[in-house]
Amino acid sequence: MRIARPLPLLAILAIGTPALAQGSAVQTVEQPRPTAPVAARPLPWMGVMADAGLPDGMQGSLVLRPARWFRTSLGGGYNMISKGVRMGATLVPWGRGPSGTLEVGRYFDGDANAAARSFLGAGFQGAPVLERIGYDYANAHLGLDLGYKRVTFYIHGGMSYVRGTIHNAERQISSDPQINGTNANGTTISIKQDPTIKVIGPSAKIGLIVYLW
Repeated sequence: MRIARPLPLLAILAIGTPALAQGSAVQTVEQPRPTAPVAARPLPWMGVMADAGLPDGMQGSLVLRPARWFRTSLGGGYNMISKGVRMGATLVPWGRGPSGTLEVGRYFDGDANAAARSFLGAGFQGAPVLERIGYDYANAHLGLDLGYKRVTFYIHGGMSYVRGTIHNAERQISSDPQINGTNANGTTISIKQDPTIKVIGPSAKIGLIVYLW
């Protein structure tokens, strides 16, 4: 009879031990950690741009894009007469698609006689008023920009303001045998100051941007 007394105690221990082991196992199971979202790669912010149009001529520029919707440019160009400089800013509200651009530029004085001779032929003797051709200009353009990550192709058009000075007008009149400083009525023609020409007219260009960094 004394040997039978530990049997209920052993039964209780046998039943309780698996329960304790199961509770301990539940506590040691690690919950899966949520996966961190993959960070989006930042857009390249510096690149190069090439475009051609009027009155811009052919341009090559450095482009900075501090935000997806905004970029600036600074560069130089050539218009078959002389070299020039240009700077501008472009707003692209959705990063691509419709855009608005404001630019200002200047072409320094250059001899346009060679360019005129290439169009008019070797018989063109040159003109004093073409010896110094240069102008300042400003563009206000709307356009369409296609692509935004690494490459952007764009077509821009709008209005431009052009301001230039006509040099050597007095010498041009004096050297013309049909005028020689006097009109058909015998009135003497004299120009004391180089005249300035201002023009507002339509303009357009196409271009390509490649972002490198």
